[in-house]
Amino acid sequence: MRMRFEPEAEEEFEAACGLLVDRLVRWAGEQGLPVDGFTAETALDYRHRATADGRLGLWESRHVEELLLSWLPQRVTVLPGEERVDAPGTLRTLLRYLNATQLADPRGPALEDSLAAVDATAGQYPAAMADHTRWGMAKFWAMTAAEQGVDVLDGAALQRFAERARRGEVVYDQQVLDAIMERRLTGNTLSGVARAEPQLPVVLPPDGELRRRAEASAIFAQLRGLAEWAGRDGRAVTAAGRLRMADARELVDVLDTGDKVDGVRSSADLPRLGLLLEWAKKARLVRVVKGRLYVVAKARPVLADPLQLWLRAFDACFELRQALIGARSGWHVESMLFDVYEDVLDDVLNTLYSLPYPMPWPRLRDSVHLAYRARFQLDGGSDLRHRMWFEHADRDLRTVLGLLDDLGAIEREQGMADPVFLDVDLSDAGPGLLAEMPPEVAELLGVAGAATDPAARERADARREELTTGPVELIHLTELGTRAVRQRLLAVGRDAPVVGELAQAPAAGLLGVLAEDYDPDAARTELAGWITARGEREGALRQLTDAVRTMTFRTRAQAMLDVLLAALPDGEGERLLRALRRDTQLAPLALNALAQRELLAPEDMTDAEHLLALAENLLQLVELAGGSGGAEEALRAQRPEVRDAIAAALDSAHPDRAGLEEFRQVAARALGTHGARLGITREARSPSGKSVRKRRR
Repeated sequence: MRMRFEPEAEEEFEAACGLLVDRLVRWAGEQGLPVDGFTAETALDYRHRATADGRLGLWESRHVEELLLSWLPQRVTVLPGEERVDAPGTLRTLLRYLNATQLADPRGPALEDSLAAVDATAGQYPAAMADHTRWGMAKFWAMTAAEQGVDVLDGAALQRFAERARRGEVVYDQQVLDAIMERRLTGNTLSGVARAEPQLPVVLPPDGELRRRAEASAIFAQLRGLAEWAGRDGRAVTAAGRLRMADARELVDVLDTGDKVDGVRSSADLPRLGLLLEWAKKARLVRVVKGRLYVVAKARPVLADPLQLWLRAFDACFELRQALIGARSGWHVESMLFDVYEDVLDDVLNTLYSLPYPMPWPRLRDSVHLAYRARFQLDGGSDLRHRMWFEHADRDLRTVLGLLDDLGAIEREQGMADPVFLDVDLSDAGPGLLAEMPPEVAELLGVAGAATDPAARERADARREELTTGPVELIHLTELGTRAVRQRLLAVGRDAPVVGELAQAPAAGLLGVLAEDYDPDAARTELAGWITARGEREGALRQLTDAVRTMTFRTRAQAMLDVLLAALPDGEGERLLRALRRDTQLAPLALNALAQRELLAPEDMTDAEHLLALAENLLQLVELAGGSGGAEEALRAQRPEVRDAIAAALDSAHPDRAGLEEFRQVAARALGTHGARLGITREARSPSGKSVRKRRR
């Protein structure tokens, strides 16, 4: 059971969603909790389709609010006369179920906090559902039709209504429709949220170390010095809000900005000081009120904390477009970067984030060029005018990178580009992949032979020569920069793992996250830290295997055990799984894991072990197919010869007896065979009270 799917993995998501909802409804019935299967499915659909990270098991307050106040009002239609379901109640039950089955992401809020978010939002839910302006377009017309007596479940009747609407014969609320259209045109709908690429886990030092590094930044000292100079009493400024020249000369010396003041008549002609002043304003450290420049009173705690001040300054970089690259006079014009400054800066920093190798300037530059071509609809030509535009934008981008370098967010050095940034050879991938790859993506990746446009080929050849003939500028985020970018990623709901954040996670949560989100090296480091935090290794390993033992979703249990096999050091994982061959509960999973990694040859397994592995694969098939319905369809497509294999697996000693019984019924329906002929084994009690196995024939 995966808890995150790529947007294009529709079939896999639908299968997992169906299985999860089926088991949720069954569990809720056993617990006596309210649940509506359709609403639960819609909630999972929201997390998959309308959020940046797509994590089904993580529910922050923002997700609760968006689901109840936006997604459900937009998507769910309650026809006249129908009773509105208890969506908040269903969401509470879903959250409890995720927690009870160990599917909740340990990096999210505690269950109590998520439930409190539902309680805080539930009161607004009825009004949100009744607010017609929150409806989606399809819901608007369906509700309009239903309110006018049309049976919206009758396709022909709905089609006739649509034709009448096109002819202008239908009365509807124009103001509501206008509001819905405006929301769509402005992109203010959840359906427009794009899934962000997952980031690799990063390693960060403690905040105390980052605080020391922030304090060593020259920009940090200048911004704090400027705020302290302004003070609570303030400093007079000109009518235009500029520093008086006498004060400007003083500040140039105090802050050591490097500006040349000889012959300068206005502080507007001191570029570095002017940038620092604008920076301090955007960072909400100082402000101008009634002709005086004051330190912001609420900024004093930030000014006292080097790391928080540094992070505030970093975020303010996104608001320095005019000060950094704006036109200085009527004789100058802005570059293409000016119009897309914030988006490009975000993209550049997100590209650098978690990269294992420094990014060579030619690669970074050309990726930004492709963004310009897409945004400004430039043709593929290489005429002098376009080259001038790109060179202008490149100079401005270097100015921005210089600012980040001065701040200490990035580092730049000269060196040879890592081979990973050279042309990618996909000749063995087959023509299908190249055919489906957009030309601009192929060009960005440097796919050998993919460029068909002459200008694109020229750019690719020039870039390769630039990357291979000598040292180039290499750019990477510092640890301070990584910390700041991660904070921004988390703020917009993206997943940005950091090694060590799972040290206090429950064992099941740890293994689930490592299986889905961590690369092998980061998983080894995270697992080692988790075990160390437990103090006693044997006890920690027992917690981990117990977490696998109690996981009710067999595909997830398999993935969790695979993590232990791969991430424990020095062959410890293999030794552990070989020992688990004797564990009645975990043997099927251990055998599967060892066999899949070719650590256990078929001839080294006993007949009983072969049957355990076979039964395990069949049970996992049911989950991967989305439950009994999907599994039945998959089995029906197989030849009758599988009947004997299924019968043998059903008579194995696999510990999941309930799962085997369910599978027996599925197989019987799929293969058109009476269940008894598939070899069902039952437990019976002898007069002595001992368990006796009987096979029905």
